Amino acid sequence: MHFDHPELDRRTLLRAGLGAATVAVVGSELAFPAAAQADPGADLDWIISCDEWGARPPADPLVISAIPTNKIIVHHMAFPNVTDYSEAQAIKLARDCQNLHMDNNGWSDTGQHFTISRGGYVLEGRHGSLERLAAGDRQMVSAHCPGENGRSIGIENEGTYVTDTPPEALLDSLVDLCTTICRQYGLHAHDIFGHWDFRTTLCPGATFYRLFPAVRRRVFAKLGTDLADVPARRWPDLWRFVSSPAVRVAQYLLAYRGYAVTPNSAFDAATIAAVQDWQARNGIPVDVDATLTGPTWETLAPELDTDATGLPVQAIQFMLNWKGYAEVTVTGEYDHATKHAVKDLQRLHGLPRTGKVSTSTWCALVGGIVRQSFRHR
Repeated sequence: MHFDHPELDRRTLLRAGLGAATVAVVGSELAFPAAAQADPGADLDWIISCDEWGARPPADPLVISAIPTNKIIVHHMAFPNVTDYSEAQAIKLARDCQNLHMDNNGWSDTGQHFTISRGGYVLEGRHGSLERLAAGDRQMVSAHCPGENGRSIGIENEGTYVTDTPPEALLDSLVDLCTTICRQYGLHAHDIFGHWDFRTTLCPGATFYRLFPAVRRRVFAKLGTDLADVPARRWPDLWRFVSSPAVRVAQYLLAYRGYAVTPNSAFDAATIAAVQDWQARNGIPVDVDATLTGPTWETLAPELDTDATGLPVQAIQFMLNWKGYAEVTVTGEYDHATKHAVKDLQRLHGLPRTGKVSTSTWCALVGGIVRQSFRHR
């Protein structure tokens, strides 16, 4: 598991002008205004706490974020796909993970907020995460995804899912945990993302990621959300502190629009300047951190027919290949393999299987969520 050090996020918050994170020893009396949506009486006894699995104390004081939580990021652990589904194995997993993060990586504690075993046991990861979940106000700053550690809840799932599918017990618990997090923090099923949506990594695995639309639909049903309350498109809010395959897609599109940027997945100075200039030229509020906001994506991504060529097609092919469509290569020609993969992507997200790249298809391609996905069965 490759995570960022939590202190990086504290510097990020300060530099971004989002307010200094508050440093506090877990269990302190520090309090934030109660979140209106949180249920202080929520039953969380099914989550095995740090004390219950025998976690080591943090090596340093941990940080409580001062900014709101706006998403869930799901990971696989790149650990073996064991067939021991017992509670004892789940506890061993939590201990092994904490030891790895503290002893090998030199971190203060476990990187993620919560861990799910292949047997479906849910465990607290970073100290304080369960307490903050119960309060539903602010999260612990974590170390699971650089640039997102102060505003996203990280869930690690035992196993490796590049080609294998997670067990049903794990998926069931993931749905239950995501539903609880959404209720406590006022999030929605369309706020659930994968690690590689915000980081250049193979996590959470191509096979697991294909199940995300179905996982979101199950969370959506449990929450009882009205379809009318789902935005037409929920784009990934990438900003200058992240790097990911979707950043490279944006760079391809910026180059197509005439900017001198190199598609390299790094949110570099040229990309920041191009994003901000594009926003200014298109009457979009210019974001100090060059955040790829919904209006930015929607004006940047061109709708394409199946006879398209060039940089936008390269962007599509790059992302499709990254997400497991091995038959797709980056040629810039809208060939049969590309069209077939686009149709499959559209099927997964409940979009019309036209093979044409609509704005909603772009959204699904770069890791966003579309309203049609929640109508699809």
